[in-house]
Amino acid sequence: MLDLAIRGALIVDGTGGEPYSGDVGIASGRIATVGRAGPAREEIDARGRILTPGFIDIHTHFDGQATWENRLAPSSEHGVTTVVTGNCGVGFAPCRPGDRDALLALMEGVEDVPDVVMAAGLPWTWTSFPEFLDFLDQRQFDIDVAVQIPHSPIRVFVMGQRGVDRAPATPGEIERMAALVEEAIGAGAIGVSTSRFLLHRTKAGKLSPSVDAAEQELLGLAEGLRRAGDGVFQLIAAVDSTAADEYALMRRLVEKSGRPLSFTLVAEQLPNYPGEKDAWRVFRHRLATDQPAGAPIRGQIFPRPIGTLLGLDLSYHPFSLNPSYAPLRDLPLPERVARMRDPTIRARLLAETPQSDNLPALRMVSLDREHYRLGDPPRYDPTPDEEIGRLAARAGRSKADLLYDCLLEDDGKAILYCPSGNFIDHRLDAAGELLRDPNTIVALGDAGAHYGMICDASYPTFLLTYWVRDAAPGAGLTLPDAVRKLSAIPADAVGLSDRGTIAVGKKADLNIIDLERLRLHGPAVFHDLPAGGRRLRQRADGIAATIVSGEVTYRDGLPTGRLPGRLVRRGRTAAFASRTNGDSRS
Repeated sequence: MLDLAIRGALIVDGTGGEPYSGDVGIASGRIATVGRAGPAREEIDARGRILTPGFIDIHTHFDGQATWENRLAPSSEHGVTTVVTGNCGVGFAPCRPGDRDALLALMEGVEDVPDVVMAAGLPWTWTSFPEFLDFLDQRQFDIDVAVQIPHSPIRVFVMGQRGVDRAPATPGEIERMAALVEEAIGAGAIGVSTSRFLLHRTKAGKLSPSVDAAEQELLGLAEGLRRAGDGVFQLIAAVDSTAADEYALMRRLVEKSGRPLSFTLVAEQLPNYPGEKDAWRVFRHRLATDQPAGAPIRGQIFPRPIGTLLGLDLSYHPFSLNPSYAPLRDLPLPERVARMRDPTIRARLLAETPQSDNLPALRMVSLDREHYRLGDPPRYDPTPDEEIGRLAARAGRSKADLLYDCLLEDDGKAILYCPSGNFIDHRLDAAGELLRDPNTIVALGDAGAHYGMICDASYPTFLLTYWVRDAAPGAGLTLPDAVRKLSAIPADAVGLSDRGTIAVGKKADLNIIDLERLRLHGPAVFHDLPAGGRRLRQRADGIAATIVSGEVTYRDGLPTGRLPGRLVRRGRTAAFASRTNGDSRS
């Protein structure tokens, strides 16, 4: 007797092969039969729907959320069944008690997780990274979680305040960092991560400890992977360098470690940085022609514009750093909207300029950015004539004046969209190029972070609608290719060979999707984090069911209450963990 049988689905198995109709049978958390399925304790009629492997996002920031919540939304609400966290060199382990404030300040600045949320939510029952994994290993989730050890906490753990202040590491300190990476991989970490990105700063504007670390220090992290003989390296490249130099560095890291490396790859022209224009094309060329022997380098890409969301109930908006806004900032939204409609306050805010020592924050509120109404359903490919500045010019108004009115729409709940990367010449052509590149991995959902300015974990729903169902003939992706990019390719990239395709013996992580009904709603604000913290969530229609380790975790977008997800330690499958680590229901 099977535990679960899914009958009559159009199976899109994640290999890139043609879809076919059939059943899938599940027993003990794994796929037992494909094609036909015998009697089962539970059955799902999937006729008229597609059946896919569970989706995998290798770039998230659930480091904190996984310690205080069981549901890893919004990723789990969009068919994602496995996430990798600990990206961008930030996280909470290893960490001594005296260094906690430094890591909180870093996560608040780099990943937009409010300090008050982390202070209320993080239990801090660990010091070492293996202890952090042990803590997560006792928890239950709606999806599986794999963790990387991040560079900045390693640096602070080894160097203390000198690490926070970005002092050069000594050879002895680099050796200790290598040992920590080796220890983490041995304990089950999926890899190590770092950031060289200049905009990764604390809220006070201080650079992340990892940003300008010397090459020898990065090679020390790679040495830790080499000694462990396992794991992956994740990196965000510097934008004040050339793509050729950054790629050469990544190549040296792979040659040192013998392990795969992936880095964030966005199509943008970076006019405000000293690095070259169109660096993304240089990276693509190097990926195609200059791969190191033994382990690949891949670009992590995103299928729609990289952008930020602004609003009165979000982290930033064009007037949020103006001096006269400070007394309004903490008022309840209805009261804030009422005050902002006062002509005197309006005139004062429109006459002021933003004030901050934090360069990234000033960039966020700059009127020089392109601003669009996002809407519901959300528009991620707006046309140039929809830009707020252009609308204002046609109406004979200033851009600031119209932006002010836009923010007050929908009783202050309106959301503005500022696309940047992957939106060259107001088109998604570059995103399409990156999607079709065989040396890229679809990722960058960033869930668990950027609670008040990004809601990108919905990208699987966007990809299946915009690039598959709704694309003009020849302009998008085939359904088999899209599913493979959401499942098998990211699974392979981080060595999760037990999932990502529909085949006998694989982990039973699956999605049943009504492709014709699939629809993405606009983001909405919820105040449901610890201490009443705010976050953006985004619903989808058309995902009939999500299954993790053979258990239905979502039906028609609503959670069932089942929590079969577990920590995935490298070298131990989550399916095994779910059978040996207690009951899987909440």
